Amino acid sequence: QLVESGGETVQAGDSVRLTCAASGFPIRLYKWTGRWYRQAPGKEREQVAQLASPRPGRGPTTVGEAVKGRASISEDNEKNTLDLQKNSVDHEDTATYYCSMELGTESYWGQGTQVTVSP
Repeated sequence: QLVESGGETVQAGDSVRLTCAASGFPIRLYKWTGRWYRQAPGKEREQVAQLASPRPGRGPTTVGEAVKGRASISEDNEKNTLDLQKNSVDHEDTATYYCSMELGTESYWGQGTQVTVSP
């Protein structure tokens, strides 16, 4: 099970940190690919960032062009979370953000967390 949190209403230029908490499995013991997506009203869902954890060690991360230079994805093995840090947000970042994890043939999704950037 995945549960996102951290969504809030922020001002343009602020930073926001989103957390995706995994339960039922310790992420440090498994190979998985984690992603953050977002979906704004009336728009298609788009991938924001990806982190592949091949184990052992840490895998590469990628971020979408729309947020390049303003977003980073990371894992926290102590908290068992996949995190998304977004800096210098603007109105284009207003959306519901979702996390997903793929473990082998299984895919897990959270319920989403809302980020709203006020003018």
